[in-house]
Amino acid sequence: MKHAGMIALLVALVGAVAAAMILTGARLGLWEPITGFGLYRSYFNPLAAVVAGVGLLALVLHLVRREKRGALAGAVATLVGVALLTPMIASTINPAPRAAPIHDISTDTANPPAFEILDETRPGARNTLVYGGPELAQAQAAAYPDIAPLTTFLSADAAYLRALAVAQDMGWEIVTTDADRRRFEATARTSVFYFADDVVVIVSEQDGGSRVDMRSVSRVGRSDQGVNAARIRDFQQQFAN
Repeated sequence: MKHAGMIALLVALVGAVAAAMILTGARLGLWEPITGFGLYRSYFNPLAAVVAGVGLLALVLHLVRREKRGALAGAVATLVGVALLTPMIASTINPAPRAAPIHDISTDTANPPAFEILDETRPGARNTLVYGGPELAQAQAAAYPDIAPLTTFLSADAAYLRALAVAQDMGWEIVTTDADRRRFEATARTSVFYFADDVVVIVSEQDGGSRVDMRSVSRVGRSDQGVNAARIRDFQQQFAN
């Protein structure tokens, strides 16, 4: 095993490339986001463990033989494996709270904004855009009690333009706009796995200003892991800044 260190480095390189492909394959158009997520759940941690294990084995072998160059290569490979294992280690030490099993979040649960252009034919969609009614509203209130309409002193027209600008700054794909009715629909994507969530924003007049309502719906998955609520909070924060 004279070349154990170099072999470990090669394994680490291949592992790092494979890990990157798992995380970015959907963004590159290689597969649907749900496929990338499935690959991550099935293979990411075993891949990381193999890289770390091979690197550690090479490190020990070269240390025993007092081969500094080989030991360094083994150490680098081990570090790559440990870096890939970091998400699993972090979630084990500090597990995230379990998110509510919902994926449709609205600032107005009594009269949720409706989609008019985006529909059930949107690519890769497994979830409906039909609102889940009082049961969903109750589940959202329990899980995300802070989600509420955004009120502003801006006029309705100014608030609409501001909302549209914020959506564009956040990188959403604007699907349709209706300035007369002060509404637009868009698709937002998660940074990891590139999951698509559909968003509708409606601005209405209100005494002394205006009100901005929005709804964010995931295309796949029973639970969105809190992503849609986080998106609404982020949007409202950026709107206010």
